[in-house]
This record gives sequence, C-alpha cells and structure tokens, in this order.
Amino acid sequence: MSSMWLKIKIWTKVVIFALVAVYLLIFVLKNNDRTVQFWYWYNRAPEASVLLLVTLSFLFGVVVAVLVRMMFKTINQVREMRNRSRTERLEREVADMKTKAAMLQTRGANGGGETLHS
Repeated sequence: MSSMWLKIKIWTKVVIFALVAVYLLIFVLKNNDRTVQFWYWYNRAPEASVLLLVTLSFLFGVVVAVLVRMMFKTINQVREMRNRSRTERLEREVADMKTKAAMLQTRGANGGGETLHS
C-alpha cells in the first residue's frame, strides 16, 4: 500500500515539474522578441527585452530578500549580544557581592564582636 502512495507522490512531482518546464519554455519563446521601455531614472528609458527585464527583476528580488533576511539576523544577533553581555555583567556583579560578603563574614568571625565606640 505504501509503495503505491510513493509511486503516486513521485509521479505527481514529475508531472508538476514537466508542466512548469513546458510553461517556462512557452514563456521564453513568447517573450523573447518583445521589447519594453524600462524607466529607471528621469529621462532614461532604454528599450529592453521583456525576458531580460523579468530575469533581472527576479534576480533583484532574490538579492533584496537575502539582504533583508541578513539585516534581520544581524539585528537579532546584536540584541542577543547585548543581552549576553548584560547577563555576564550582572553575574560578575553578583559574584563580586558574594566574594565581599564572604570576606565580611570571615572578618566578623575572627573579630569576635569587637566594636568601636567614640
């Protein structure tokens, strides 16, 4: 039974891949010789192939997505670094307080209750 489902799953993926490949081929053939004016700055509008424009737009979108993801990861790393340094500083302060408290307890035990009065 599981073998049949595995075959169905594999053939479904093969059919979907084939349909996407056929669509891409038709897209390339239909849009290869079409031209479009592309505006990118004032008084600058060169003519380019639709296929080239779509490809460059897709690549630009990928680059922007990677940069945005990297930006968010960097922000999270900076936050984590701040929290970690804050935690380490607090741990050092607590350790110093414990060390001072241990020194005061040792003095109190050795002093035997001596107090200074004026």
